[in-house]
Amino acid sequence: MHSQPTIRRLPPWFRIRLAAGERLMDVRNLVRNNDLHTVCQSASCPNRMECWNEGTATFLILGNVCTRGCRFCNVPKGAPEGLDLDEPNRVALAVAALHLNYAVITSVTRDDLADGGAAIFAETIKAVRERVPGCRVEVLIPDFQGSEAALGAVLRAAPDVLNHNLETVPSLYARVRPQADYPRSLQLLERARAYGAATKTGLMLGLGENLDEVREVLHDIKRAGCSGLTLGQYLRPGKNHLPVEKYYHPAEFDALRKEALALGIRHVVAGPLVRSSYRAGEYGSGI
Repeated sequence: MHSQPTIRRLPPWFRIRLAAGERLMDVRNLVRNNDLHTVCQSASCPNRMECWNEGTATFLILGNVCTRGCRFCNVPKGAPEGLDLDEPNRVALAVAALHLNYAVITSVTRDDLADGGAAIFAETIKAVRERVPGCRVEVLIPDFQGSEAALGAVLRAAPDVLNHNLETVPSLYARVRPQADYPRSLQLLERARAYGAATKTGLMLGLGENLDEVREVLHDIKRAGCSGLTLGQYLRPGKNHLPVEKYYHPAEFDALRKEALALGIRHVVAGPLVRSSYRAGEYGSGI
């Protein structure tokens, strides 16, 4: 049984930069005018102002409604309606308009689709490459319910980085993400690495895990062949989401980063405000 947190305010080391400027408005207008979604908005990312002001965003494809009910996530849940087959082209146009040399593409989970949306992922990668030659593409994919064929469809489109987040430790899956499965997610990363892809994953801390559990997951990540890892603090999006059990100090994130590097995970970004696609273009070359 998990205790309720007693801390109601964010610790003093949280300083979210509220940026404003022309680039921020450019990204906001581009997303709205092209009928696109970003995980920055849908998941209430604390870094969205900073990233948008730098002209970057993580595109959220396959709509804005997720078929799963993960208790940490702010993306709307429900029954999605159909597919937008022009979405890959509009994402590519947005990447070109922003003059990006590194694009991050993620999605809601679409368990209602036979391939989980893998074909749209592949088409989006191809569209970006055709529209912006030389642009590197990172995809953050769902588990496709363990479908090797769906994963293969994405990998054949040759993303530069294949990201799939483990999110938390195995003991918390039933509570945090009940429709997911830790061994299935780990197997996805193993399969992608065996295919030859550069792979990356991420964990949220503060949901009730202990450090021994985190260390066991770090070993699993290394065995799966991941060369990239993000470690960040879970922040409660709203009252209907899981409470924060612990706020990790920046020094604790730094210690875990050093442990992960010592295991041989080549590129590790850790800190209270780190998210899976935070400054991905800046750090992606190390994966």
